[in-house]
Order: sequence, then C-alpha cells, then structure tokens
Amino acid sequence: MRMVQTGAAALLSLCALLLAGASEAGEIIVMSTVAVKEAYIELVPAFERATENKVVTMWVGTGSIIDRIKRGETVDLVIVTASGIDELNKLGRLAPGVPMAKSGVGAAVRAGAPRPDISSGEALKRALLASKSIALSPGPSGVYLSSLFAKWGIADELKPKIKQATGLIGDVVARGDAEIGFQQVSELLPIKGITYLGPLSDDIQLITVFSGAVHNQAKNPTGASSLLKFLTSPDSAPAIRKSGMEAG
Repeated sequence: MRMVQTGAAALLSLCALLLAGASEAGEIIVMSTVAVKEAYIELVPAFERATENKVVTMWVGTGSIIDRIKRGETVDLVIVTASGIDELNKLGRLAPGVPMAKSGVGAAVRAGAPRPDISSGEALKRALLASKSIALSPGPSGVYLSSLFAKWGIADELKPKIKQATGLIGDVVARGDAEIGFQQVSELLPIKGITYLGPLSDDIQLITVFSGAVHNQAKNPTGASSLLKFLTSPDSAPAIRKSGMEAG
C-alpha cells in the first residue's frame, strides 16, 4: 500500500491539526463510497500513526449508503455524494457535510481494444450507437448517463446494450463483459486490463462532489471529526489529485 509522503513541515502541521483527536484515540467506523478509495487508503495510515486511532472502513455503493443510514444504521463517519449528505442531514442522521473531493465521469475500453472517439458529446453518441455493449454503474455516473441518453433520444436504442453492474465498472470492461464502460475517473484509473479513454468532454461532463459528515449518533464523534478534518485538509490534497479527483 502506498503511504503519504510528507516533508517535515507538513508532518508537523498534520500532528498539530490532529492533536485534539489523539487524546481520545479509539476505533472510528467509516462508511464510504468507493469513489474516494484510492486517495483514502493512501491517507488513512498517516492519520492512524499520528493519532493512534484505528479506522475501520466499509466500502458501500452510494445508494446503499443513503438507504442504510436512513434505516438507522450508525457509524462514526459517512463519505458519500454531497447531495446524499445533505439529504441525510435534513433527516437528522448526519451533521452538515464537509466537501472532500470532486470527480468527473470517465470512460474506458478493454486493454488493446480500439479507442473510440469521445472528444465531444456528438462523438460519444456515435461511439455508443456503434458499440455492442455498455457498462454503467448504479451510482451517480450511471444515473447521469442514463438521463443523457434519454435527452439525446437514443435511450431505447441503447437499452439492449446496457449492462448495469455493481462494483467497479473497470473490472467489467477488463473481463470483456462490456465494450465500453463509464464511472468516476478515480474508480477507473487504478484498474488493470483497461485503456482509460479520458473524461467526458466539457459539453457533457458532470462533476460530482463527495463530502464527509459525522453521524449524529457516532460512538466516536471526536475521532470522526478529526479524521474528516484531516481528509479535507491541504495536506491531503496531493493524494486526492493523484487519484484523479480535485480536492474540495
């Protein structure tokens, strides 16, 4: 596992930032979207070393996170779309959210396959109409693309080609189960066996903000607040950018 590389000044800043949480070290239970996983797994070990907290993470789809918290499941920290955090905050489940990262939607094909043109909305439309199969996530990217296909008037034509898949769309494409797939850029970049085509063009791109919020019934609210403060701090921005997202 890659570890955060920091200079002495950044490490001192980090320790000062987390000093309050270190005095009440314990276990922090996190329920998080996979979209932030690459940056998160790089950052959390540094947090654990600095605070002596132990972070236990459940990786869950966006829709499932919202449903489980609505049904009363309790964790310390939730990381999901900003809209999901706002919805759960209005229901009294979570504290107000803090933006962590922003991500666009990207596309990929199987490694070695021809690279379709996705340089514009019109180019992507032609590529999709010519494709044999399309993998979409049930998360924000898939919901958005389904609405885009309807807007373009090609939803019925594409429907027989679409494979709705949970988990990582890159794995579906790498296995050859779909010719082209779409998901958050940060979820495609780490996958082996695919060719990342790039983000959707600016004329059709959707930027999703992912935020964190402490659960109102958290068993370790101090630790959860400290972890969220670290994940949204300037020291965490390089790891977030490296994963294909933008901080905040």
